[in-house]
Order: sequence, then structure tokens, then C-alpha cells
Amino acid sequence: MSSSFFRVSTANMYDSSVRNLSTRQKTLVDLQENLTSGKRVVRPSDDPVAAAQAERALTRISRIQTEQRALEVQRNAITQAETTLGDAIGLVQEMRQLMVGAGGGALKNEDRKTYANQIQSLQEQLRDVINRKDTNGIPLLGALGSALQPFTGPLTGSPDYQFIGQPGQASSDSTSIATTVDGHAALMFDPVRDGIYGASVTQAPGSSLVTSAVTTSNRDVLAGAGYELQIGGVTTSGGNTQVQYSLTKNGVAVPGGPFTASAVTGQPIPITITDGGVSVMNFSLQGTPVVGDKVGLQPSPSLMSSIDSAIKGITNATSSTQAAQTVSQALAHMDAGIERLSNIRGYAGELLNRADRITGDQESRSIQLEADRSRAEDLDMLKGISDFQNANVGLEAALKSYAQVQRLSLFNYVNG
Repeated sequence: MSSSFFRVSTANMYDSSVRNLSTRQKTLVDLQENLTSGKRVVRPSDDPVAAAQAERALTRISRIQTEQRALEVQRNAITQAETTLGDAIGLVQEMRQLMVGAGGGALKNEDRKTYANQIQSLQEQLRDVINRKDTNGIPLLGALGSALQPFTGPLTGSPDYQFIGQPGQASSDSTSIATTVDGHAALMFDPVRDGIYGASVTQAPGSSLVTSAVTTSNRDVLAGAGYELQIGGVTTSGGNTQVQYSLTKNGVAVPGGPFTASAVTGQPIPITITDGGVSVMNFSLQGTPVVGDKVGLQPSPSLMSSIDSAIKGITNATSSTQAAQTVSQALAHMDAGIERLSNIRGYAGELLNRADRITGDQESRSIQLEADRSRAEDLDMLKGISDFQNANVGLEAALKSYAQVQRLSLFNYVNG
């Protein structure tokens, strides 16, 4: 049996104790820093992977905040656009009511002019409304881009109102919506898309001819062509009235004429215009037609031009028959215009709903990213407090043991 003896020097014991004390103090300081900051990862060197995850989450949260600020600007612009369209609809409806009154058969010419002046005043207000801008000076109904005043006219050399810009609707994506709506689609009539036609009557002496509103079909075939109907004969027999008429299309005679149409005397006479064997336009002749009456059929380019025509027709009408013709056409056009405005207003409302959905999605993403960041760098406070208390107890034990080691010097016994 052998025994081995190892001598441990006092200096080595001191060094070991000091190292242990330093290590425990460093651990205690780190735990205290974690507790005061509330973070498990205070600096990237603590956990490089967790620090990278937390930084990535913070970057994405910052991007969401930026996108939300931009979305709020877009939401405010579309809110103003939706309000603008609502104001425009209200003005058009007021004008429509006045036009109904202007078509009354018992009115004098002066009364009709009074109605026309009121309608013109509302039209001037409508012109200001449709050119309204947002807080940044951008037209709310500017479509894909327009002049600062998108709706102008009638211009010199141009008989109608124009949209000075690029028609169309800007697209939205998963984090943003458009900042303007398509004013061209709201206020301008397209011959193929809308097919809004007006009928103007040139009465021959002794005539009381008026027409109904014009309806169109197969608009791609019609393609915005202008027609003129001229009555060449009217016969009444057996309780029926028959009219004979010729047609021109864009100034060129339509082959196959003259054409005929008939109805029970006193009833509207239906007229159907065909092109290439398909029906493109329908309306009816009302009142008492005579030879020489002419009916012009032209597409209406815009709501504003239809209002202009109505104002001129009501002002210049010399009889209730002429006023009734003007009013009947204007009412049909204004109904179509209100429908266009309502459609675009509904689209603006959907954009606002989309903005709400985007905001909800972004909030969900922010919550998820904040949870990812918290898992990566935040401290579990209960565990942190427990670790701090354990480290504190360990440091106290190390200090006591160090104090005992300090007394283990041989000189203490020799001197003692």
C-alpha cells in the first residue's frame, strides 16, 4: 500500500479563490444588468443568433410602421374623394329636381329661364367640387395623373368638357391603396362603355314632335356613330299612324331607305336603328310628327356637357314641347351620370374597406413580430430573479470561503 502526498501552495489557493470570486462577481453583475434592462440579450455578443433574430424583427416592425403612416395618408385622400363624389351626387340630384320642374307644361319662358339660372349655379358648384384637391394639392379625381384642374371646358375650339389626364384607376397592393379615383370614369361618358345618346329635334312648322330617351345596344357595333332621322311622309289610316323616314350615319345615307314605322294613332311610334343586321339604337317618336321633322342622334361625351345642353335647351325653349324634349333627354343623361358617380363612389368605399383590412393584417404582423423579438431577447423575469438570488448566495459563500483560506497561512500558526 502506498500513499501519495500533494502539497498545494498557499499562493495557489489564493489565486484560485480570487478567480472564483471574480467569476461569481461577473456572473452577478451580468444577471443584475439583465434584470434592470429586462433583456436576456443585452449586447450581440451575449447571443449572436438571438440578437440577429431580434434585430430582424425590429426592422420589420419599423417597416410596418412606415407603411401604416403612408396608408393613413392614402386613407385620408380616398375619404376626401368619397366625400367629394357624395357631394357631386347631391348636386346632380338637385339639378335633376329643378329640370323636372322646368319641364312643366304651364310655365312661361321667363319661369324656365329662372330654372335654367338655378341649374347653372349648381353646375358651377359641381365644377368646383369635381376639381377638388387633397391637402397635398393633388386632384382627388385625377385618375392615373392629370392637370391640377382635371376637368376643363368648354375650351376654345372644343365644344365639350374634357378630362385633362390619363384615365384609369391606380392599383392597390397588400400594404397600400390608391390615392386618387378615376374621375374620367365618374364624369365622362364612353360611347362603347356607356352608350349615352341624346336626341335633338328640329321641328317643322305645325309639328309637336318629341322623342323618348334613347337606349343603345351592341355598342361595339354602334361605336359612337352619329345618326340623323328625317321624316319624309306621315299617313294615318285605320286608326294607325305610319311615318316614313330616311337615315344618315355620320353624314352618309344609310342604305335600304326609306324606312317605315307605325303605331296606333296617338301612341308613341317605336324606332329601331340597325347596323349590320343587329339593333344598335331604340327610341320612340311622340306627339304629332310632320314631314320635314329631323331628329339628331349624337353620343353625349360627359355629364357636364349634358347639363350644358339642358341649360341651353331650357333657356332657349319657346314652347312647352321643346322644353319637354330637352328635359326628357337631360333626365336620362343625369340618371346615367348619377349611376356612374355612384359606381365610382362605391369603389372608393371599397378602397376604404381594403385599407381597414390592411391595417388589421399589419397589426397582426406587428404582434407576431413583437412576440418573435421578445422570445429572442427578453428575459424571463422569474428565472432571472431566481438566478440572481442563487448567484448572490454563491458569491457570499465564496467570500466566506476566501476569508477562511486567508487564515490558513503557516506564519499564523508559528506566530501564534
